[in-house]
Amino acid sequence: MAFLMNQMLGDKLKSFTGGGDEGNGKAGAEVKETAESKGMSREEFEEYQKQMVEEKIQRDKDFATRKAERANLRVALRDKYRLPDSTQDTALVEMAGDDIDVPEELAKMVDEDEEEEEANDSFLDRLQNLDMDTLKTKAQATMTEMKQNAEEKCTLM
Repeated sequence: MAFLMNQMLGDKLKSFTGGGDEGNGKAGAEVKETAESKGMSREEFEEYQKQMVEEKIQRDKDFATRKAERANLRVALRDKYRLPDSTQDTALVEMAGDDIDVPEELAKMVDEDEEEEEANDSFLDRLQNLDMDTLKTKAQATMTEMKQNAEEKCTLM
């Protein structure tokens, strides 16, 4: 009786439990999927396989795009801060072509950094454009004025 039950339900139970007692995990992984093992007709199984391949190709394409976007950002940052180039990043950008843009979130972060640097640059520009001679004369005049006020108020000096 057990033999008869095993023959009738064995294949369905194996597909339900993941293959049953076929040795170690490697043996189960090496078993090729078939339409019968998935409980589908041949046409359904072929459509399923086709869909799986298309999804894998799309995932790989999206991954490569994200990877190229990151490389593009690193190249832009290296150019901005005058750092040495990375051959790996330049190769990724060249492989991706001109279709790759910097992701929106990263572009926003870079723009915010640039705005902060512009604010700092404007202060530095004002400092550099300041006439040192006039600043020096104003400082000396202020010091002599403070000295005179101190001499007038202090009886010891």
